[in-house]
Amino acid sequence: MNGQVTNPGGEQAVAAAVLRSDRFRLEREADWVRLDGMITAMEKGKLKRLADDDVMALPVLYRNLLSSLSIARESSLDAGLIAYLESLTLRAYFIVYGTRTTFGGWCRSFFGGALSRAVRAIGFDIVVALAAMVIGAVLGFMLVDADTQWFYRLVPAQFSDVRVPGASREALAGTLFGKQDGEGLSVFAAYLFNNNAQVAILAFALGFAFGVPTVLLLIYNTATLGAMLWVFASRGLTVEFVGWLSIHGTTELLAILLAGSAGLHIGRALGFPGKRSHLAALSQSGRTSAQVMTGVIVMLICAGLLEGFARQLVQATEVRYAIGYGILALWLAYFFAFRPRRS
Repeated sequence: MNGQVTNPGGEQAVAAAVLRSDRFRLEREADWVRLDGMITAMEKGKLKRLADDDVMALPVLYRNLLSSLSIARESSLDAGLIAYLESLTLRAYFIVYGTRTTFGGWCRSFFGGALSRAVRAIGFDIVVALAAMVIGAVLGFMLVDADTQWFYRLVPAQFSDVRVPGASREALAGTLFGKQDGEGLSVFAAYLFNNNAQVAILAFALGFAFGVPTVLLLIYNTATLGAMLWVFASRGLTVEFVGWLSIHGTTELLAILLAGSAGLHIGRALGFPGKRSHLAALSQSGRTSAQVMTGVIVMLICAGLLEGFARQLVQATEVRYAIGYGILALWLAYFFAFRPRRS
């Protein structure tokens, strides 16, 4: 005996496995080769060379490939075949589901119509959010008008400088004009930007609680603005204060309005999905709201730039109005009048 041990049963099992693997390959290899060729062409940017039938068959071939990979794994076919199928599946996944646009292309698509369409899609929610903000501003003004102690309940304590009830007209006007108070304005401007950015994010995030916290947050936030407005209005500085606020405020308040509207849109889909399932309604509203929030971030960045430069440099009230409401007109025209056709 030479020490070698024969195992006829094991050899038969190996032969059966090889035969099974070959048969499996022969039955499906044509589809794999066809899909491989299509993916290779698409990876090389030669999509136009593909026939219409090939493009139409791509999803079917991809699903068949997934089925083949599943069977190969369960049947413990040879490792080389499984590795090939996994590699082909990964390449096909990026072709079928992966993004095929550049950042520039995405920007053109998003700012060239997708954002404005998303904003128009939440029109009803914008009306509700706007009503909440108006009610909040009026409520804040009326509460302080009835009792000035409400001012200290609504306005954060860090601004209890000269901008308080009872301050003189000269002192209040000094916070609106002149570079001598630039530091104070910068602090207040930084607070407004940070506060409004947080409010925008919270207004959107709280929409998942059926939108109720979003409405309350919008009312409270603008009640603070109404309280501050009362202080300046009590000394005949309403026009000057609104002009000072307008340069960045029109963009910032519009951003908060849209963020709150996006939150309400999700909350409304969650509470009132209509004929759709909750999951479908939430998915659709989530995509729309995400597009709106992307625009909100861009608007807040624009508001920050205006706040950091324009408001400090521009002293004339008329120019402040022209800048603030001119930019607001551009935003509104972009969102509601700019309606390019879908490509």
